[in-house]
Amino acid sequence: MHRDEILLGTLYLLILQTLARSGEMHGYEIASSIQRISEDVLQVEEGSLYPALQRMLIKGWVTAKWGTTAGNRRARYYQLTALGRKQLDAEMSQFERVIGATTRVIEAV
Repeated sequence: MHRDEILLGTLYLLILQTLARSGEMHGYEIASSIQRISEDVLQVEEGSLYPALQRMLIKGWVTAKWGTTAGNRRARYYQLTALGRKQLDAEMSQFERVIGATTRVIEAV
């Protein structure tokens, strides 16, 4: 199956929404959830995911703590903060604005 690249600027939105919906998750769970919900169209690569999560930690949008997975592996678990919820709203508004503008351009006669 063909997988599409994630649109520039939407990675934060996808991660924030995934954490808002599912609560505390480790990186692999976040990436797997995005891939599953997108029906295998979107795939978040490790090389994009973990740097984005690190930037989100620095910005205070998420918190992280070390834990153990069901498979008994050590993993960092991420959780959305109040600031992260505000950022999710801002990211969603911006995304909707861009999608609306793109649709208008595509459908223009």
